Amino acid sequence: MAEQFDAIELIRRKRDGGALSGDEIRWLIARYTDGFVGDEQMAAMTMAIFLNGMQRDEILNLTNAMIASGERLDFSSLSKPTTDKHSTGGVGDKITLPLMPLVASFGAAVPQLSGRGLGHTGGTLDKLESIPGWRAELSNDELLRQLEEVGGVVCAAGAELAPADKKLYALRDITGTVEAIPLIASSIMSKKIAEGTGALVLDVKFGSGAFMRERERARELAETMVQLGTDAGVNVSALLTDMNTPLGRTIGNANEVRESIEVLAGGGPADVVELTVALAQEMLELAGIRDVDVAAHLRGGQAMDVWRKFVVAQGGDPDAAMPTSRESHEVRAERDGVVTRQDAYQFGLAAWRLGAGRARKQDPVVHAAGIDLAVKPGDTVRRGDLLWTLHADDASHFNRALDALDGAWELGDAAPEPAPLIVDRIR
Repeated sequence: MAEQFDAIELIRRKRDGGALSGDEIRWLIARYTDGFVGDEQMAAMTMAIFLNGMQRDEILNLTNAMIASGERLDFSSLSKPTTDKHSTGGVGDKITLPLMPLVASFGAAVPQLSGRGLGHTGGTLDKLESIPGWRAELSNDELLRQLEEVGGVVCAAGAELAPADKKLYALRDITGTVEAIPLIASSIMSKKIAEGTGALVLDVKFGSGAFMRERERARELAETMVQLGTDAGVNVSALLTDMNTPLGRTIGNANEVRESIEVLAGGGPADVVELTVALAQEMLELAGIRDVDVAAHLRGGQAMDVWRKFVVAQGGDPDAAMPTSRESHEVRAERDGVVTRQDAYQFGLAAWRLGAGRARKQDPVVHAAGIDLAVKPGDTVRRGDLLWTLHADDASHFNRALDALDGAWELGDAAPEPAPLIVDRIR
């Protein structure tokens, strides 16, 4: 039987700046998923998209085609409204950990299908696997039961959820086309729409430690994803947040879990609390839960109760000791001054070199590796004061991590003008 379309003709048209129809995009994605369209052809197509972009209806058709490549979850049987959050990733971004139990403690269901880290940005599942016994893999029945009984889940997305995206993402990763906004937006939103949540808040980051370094590119991505969600019937909004400085005072896995528990206990760093509360407020509002004092609720301890139930439900021990590193190295101030800059990317790279991240998907992470920050921009230090502590299981990793931190921070004589963490809200 003759094929409906010709992949070479579609590549040429997109290469020359033309648009593809919905039928053409659906055929292309379906035939790429089943192996008829080869990786070399799809690599040419993704580069053409990277160079020439896509129109709004093309991006929507691409997203829908990737959703149609697999299963869709159905949460209609739940007695609670569903609401979810997706972050584009950053350094020290442990927000999912306190956020999920906080939002669930108000009576919403929070299905957080999360991923693993690659490169300088940490993965939520890697962090949670620091907890002895905790497991990331759940069946759909376990997922639904836990959402009803506990109110929240953080787990790995099933292989049948948008499998076309999984295949396409791996190709983009090795062909220099990861940064194409139509491909990022359709990748994220195909999984989130297939997940079936009723409301979705996007934390779109910009800055040195973010996927999108330029603020305007991050805004374009946020606006594209909000449009996609709206077109698909999902209540969606986005917060544009600054990722030039690491979030919180920990970068790693086990240490980020410990910091998240501090936030759930009513403490923790101000920036982590601020973003957790703002995202929770947004998620609850989109789910129809309004006129609540989120900050007071976080201090009240109800979210900690949900956290403990969540950890137990996924096989973990909330009272177990977290992994600690075999080796540590302290960095101290060589003079008096004020911390004026901490480059998020370079600190993330240093944590990765200590073993907190992975270079390839199959690599293990060292859960105890990472960096504890004693100071942040704006803090005054005296000569000899502790700046940060590096953690690793192998002391030979310290030199490469210290190389990454060379030039990554500055001491000055006056505090920098504080930059807002949340710079805009897009609906």
